[in-house]
Amino acid sequence: MTTHQQVALVELASKLDGLRGELIDAAGGDDRLAAVHPRNRASAENLTHYMALRRHDVRFLQADLAALGLSSLGRSEAHVLASVDAVRSAVASLAGLEPPEDGRGLVDFASGERLLERNAITLLGEGRNGRQTRIMVTLPSEAATDAALVDRLVAAGTEVVRVNCAHDGPAQWAAMIANVRTAARAHGRHVKVTMDIAGPKLRTGPILPGAAVAHIKPTRDDLGRCATPAQVWLTLLNGPDCPDAARLPVTDAKWLARRKTGERITFRDTRGSQRSLLITSATPEGCVADLADTAYVEPGTTLHHNDHEHHHRHGDDVVQVDALVPREQKLRLRVGDDLLVVPDLDPVDPHATPVRIGCTLPQVFEDARVGHRVFFDDGKIGGIIEATGPGGLTVKITDAAPQGDLLGAGKGINLPDSQLQLSALTDEDSANLPFVVEHADAVSLSFVRSADDVALLQRRLTDLGGTHLGLILKVETVAGFENLPEILLTAMHWPQVGVMIARGDLAVEAGYGRLAELQEEILWICEAAHVPVIWATQVLDTLARTGHPSRAEVTDAAMAGRAECVMLNKGPFVDHAVTFLDDILVRMAEHQRKKNPLLRQLHSWGYPHDLASEPAEATHLAP
Repeated sequence: MTTHQQVALVELASKLDGLRGELIDAAGGDDRLAAVHPRNRASAENLTHYMALRRHDVRFLQADLAALGLSSLGRSEAHVLASVDAVRSAVASLAGLEPPEDGRGLVDFASGERLLERNAITLLGEGRNGRQTRIMVTLPSEAATDAALVDRLVAAGTEVVRVNCAHDGPAQWAAMIANVRTAARAHGRHVKVTMDIAGPKLRTGPILPGAAVAHIKPTRDDLGRCATPAQVWLTLLNGPDCPDAARLPVTDAKWLARRKTGERITFRDTRGSQRSLLITSATPEGCVADLADTAYVEPGTTLHHNDHEHHHRHGDDVVQVDALVPREQKLRLRVGDDLLVVPDLDPVDPHATPVRIGCTLPQVFEDARVGHRVFFDDGKIGGIIEATGPGGLTVKITDAAPQGDLLGAGKGINLPDSQLQLSALTDEDSANLPFVVEHADAVSLSFVRSADDVALLQRRLTDLGGTHLGLILKVETVAGFENLPEILLTAMHWPQVGVMIARGDLAVEAGYGRLAELQEEILWICEAAHVPVIWATQVLDTLARTGHPSRAEVTDAAMAGRAECVMLNKGPFVDHAVTFLDDILVRMAEHQRKKNPLLRQLHSWGYPHDLASEPAEATHLAP
């Protein structure tokens, strides 16, 4: 070894000693570690080591280590101090230096990975088919009444189900959970149930309904001819629904009872156009009819049974269309438009000037400032606050489609620049918590912004006897991301903790260009804390909705395998999405664990010397 090489190794050892000292000092001087649950003590210490490490730019140090064939610390998250100690010992050996003092950390290489997997199993249950990434499915409302759907989800490989408390109610939730428990027993498995409390989600207020008109249209070919007639369901006002058919309630049960297959019903629509319905099936609850031409139908429209024999004997055989559901109206917003966001929930007229919309949480008006950005409907429409006042916020629209975008009621509002002073728990959340404590395995806290939000939920759960529940924190705001270390240390007062990367709102708030970076950083810091991560929002969304995946979302699903759980949203093909995702995760589990590539034997290409032979058994190399 040259003198220059010796000097370089001594300098490298010195850098590692300095870094190691900072890690130890960071953990030793952090009073917050004393408050964490004993189960999480070692993990909390490792988290402080990681945060101390990431306060530095160690890329040059990594290059020096890699040049020596040593670990570059790039996969040290689960065992930070142990990784630094191992590298320091190797450098000491190469340089002929005295070995460093024995390690002082609570986490070694083996225990770091064991702690993460233990926590994942406790919170999310066991993985299946050799994969360590679980599958979570958001239950649709139909899960309350369709036990077969729930059974298919469990049979396909679902380990965790999510009940969204923003929808339905206690009766429906109880039915969903009962169906889950029944399906799990039938398949000899335990399926975890998480319940998602809505949190302080900002949404647009109501819009006055439009006219009560049914717009019914068939599908047409390229020449404008009817390719497939529209299906119309004639029934009573309180009659049942008919899937895939436009509902037209009628006023007379006796008229409806007289209808037979093959009869023709005529009427004039709102435009005065003559239209004809051909009854294709009749039941005691109503009848299905084909409509070959587009029609607009309003309440009071007269339907005529064209039977000349009946007309001759009994007079006109007619009935009126009963009440219809008013059509939903929306605001059309274009770049350059002014939108007044008002602190009340009175329904607004979409055609009024100035254009206005309410907000479900009027207290935000105290925190919004001129120049702050505002996004609506998952970022589809964006603007800048130009004025504030007692009448509301004036927002100049800066982002919209060239032809304008429609904004409806109940759509999300994001103010990423505003420090909103909102309670983490709404009154509705507090009212739902007793049900959650009684029925769920874990509770998800939405829109976490600070450690105080977490502490508030922990106190409420403790008061309700809910310390057995797992606690899942949804990171979906910039504030939640920026405060994540403090949030995790507070969350670790609780025995079971997880994090969900809620990429929908997070992408809107942080910007889509930053999402990839943010989700990586969340994975890293959570691994350092040995906290399992749930990868969420639009995973295989196209497949769940249409039955066919996009190429981009298949890649996204494969990337999600680095998390401990992946969440699928509802859709008519969600059971197929579970099966598809299970296959992806099983395959990728052989190639990747967290950030670590796994070099199993590849069977993708043949080799000249063994093309005719069976694949060899995996080779185990001696250390």
